[in-house]
Amino acid sequence: MGSIKRYMRFVKPYTKQIIITISIGILKFGIPLLIPLVVQYVIDDIILQDGLTSSEKQAMLFQLMGIMLFIFIVVRPPVEYYRQYYAQWIGSKILYDIRDQLFSHIQKLSLRFYSNRKVGEIISRVIHDVEQTKNFVITGLMNIWLDLFTIFIAIIIMLNMNVWLTIVAVSMFPLYGLSVKYFYGRLRKITRVRSQALAEVQGHLHERVQGMSVIRSFALENHEQKQFAKRNGNFLQKALEHTKWNAKTFAVVNTITDIAPLFVIAVAGYFAINDVVEIGVMTAFVLYMERLYGPLRRLVNSSTVLTQSIASMDRVFEFVDEKYDIKDGPEAKTLNKTVGELEFQNVGFYYEDEKVPALKNLNLKVESGETVAFVGMSGGGKSTLISLIPRFYDVTSGAIKLDGMDIRKFKIRSLRDQIGMVLQDNILFSESVKQNILMGNPNATDEEVVRAAKAANAHDFIINLPDGYETEVGERGVKLSGGQKQRIAIARVFLKNPPILIFDEATSALDLESEHYIQEALEELAKERTTFIVAHRLSTITHADKIVLIENGEIKEVGTHEELMSQQRSGYKRLFDVQQLQ
Repeated sequence: MGSIKRYMRFVKPYTKQIIITISIGILKFGIPLLIPLVVQYVIDDIILQDGLTSSEKQAMLFQLMGIMLFIFIVVRPPVEYYRQYYAQWIGSKILYDIRDQLFSHIQKLSLRFYSNRKVGEIISRVIHDVEQTKNFVITGLMNIWLDLFTIFIAIIIMLNMNVWLTIVAVSMFPLYGLSVKYFYGRLRKITRVRSQALAEVQGHLHERVQGMSVIRSFALENHEQKQFAKRNGNFLQKALEHTKWNAKTFAVVNTITDIAPLFVIAVAGYFAINDVVEIGVMTAFVLYMERLYGPLRRLVNSSTVLTQSIASMDRVFEFVDEKYDIKDGPEAKTLNKTVGELEFQNVGFYYEDEKVPALKNLNLKVESGETVAFVGMSGGGKSTLISLIPRFYDVTSGAIKLDGMDIRKFKIRSLRDQIGMVLQDNILFSESVKQNILMGNPNATDEEVVRAAKAANAHDFIINLPDGYETEVGERGVKLSGGQKQRIAIARVFLKNPPILIFDEATSALDLESEHYIQEALEELAKERTTFIVAHRLSTITHADKIVLIENGEIKEVGTHEELMSQQRSGYKRLFDVQQLQ
């Protein structure tokens, strides 16, 4: 029940609206309870009334029907409309609040979390599971109470008509309660398993849609069809198990609710034969059985819906409970300005579940405005090292100091505000070129956007696009070439104008012409800023103030290009010479 208690925090702001909706619902559900009373009155007080003439009976009947038609045509429709509208409005508002908080949560989770999760599974929790919880509000907080109200009022009316018939009518209640309790504990567990199986299908599908070019290029359609069928089959199996258990529940509970009216008909018929009750009372009683057991059947359906929504709640809050690897300390300060002086002191780092350290005891001092290039073979620890600067990960041992203070003492967002990054595979969003550049500074003017694009050597190709700066780039920038994407990524860093820059293999996957444009833009961007470059192509970093060779997570050499090339046994010289020969 912990999930329900937590969910109620989202419900609490709408308590007033829920009370109003339930009040309207009481009116809506209460009106049909008049029908059996009307039937009883028509039979006993009009049709079977010996002291009235035929014309008097007709007049009484038409008068009664006029009142009932007014109630059902004039009063009931607006009541029905507002009950439905407010119930859906409250449910939708609560889902908005939950998704809003979840998106905030998603943005705070570490890259370590995302490296171990499929995007589709995360989306499944935020969209599918949250949507399922809406039923808890509409069904659990409204419809169930209204059904219970209907049952309560029906029992009071029935008690006033005949106590013994009422006792017969409710005799099956205990059996009904026991069967519901037995079936729904199991159903909640099965529902959670089914939701996870669906999330796995969505996760797999999301990955495959993104990698469709790979599937086509390797002609893997048949193989991938089997892979999808495997996960889809797993979901089918879990869904059928859920369906089977659900069907058992309905079979048992509906049998109980169907037997009860038969008992009442038998006893009421016996009473009527022996003149204990009037025909109208017997008829009304049989009609009230539907008013009594109809809500009970709906409660079974509601229980199924509630079980699904509570299982989804469990999954939503399981996601909410994911801990932040990187978070602000209680005394973290806002970093408003930095001169860009960094020092790595005995820095060590382990990736989760890996026994071998990715970085070991690194020491390096970087002066303000210096350009430092990290070089070495793939897997040596270069990208890991630069990911520690904006605190995508935190050091396992040692410290990184900015302007003499440990970066863990700054608020994360204020630290990242001071850093601009250009990566090998920069993500562009499926919006316009202008919107993607504005990621650097959402409040920038159109003139500033154009100025940043010109500085990044991007303006000329942008104005030749079909809609210029308003051209949609497609998901992940699929409509642009690699060089064009990089230049837009550089433009947004120009717009951000940070004092610290990080280039991670920013030109390694580009053709020579694109590399020339981008190298030019990067050199312009790096002027008077502290700059870190991870480079595969060593000819692009010969101008750096410091070149740092990293192998197996350790710094092996530090120096300028000329200093390292002058050393006969330099590892950097060996790498440089090999690349020149190639």
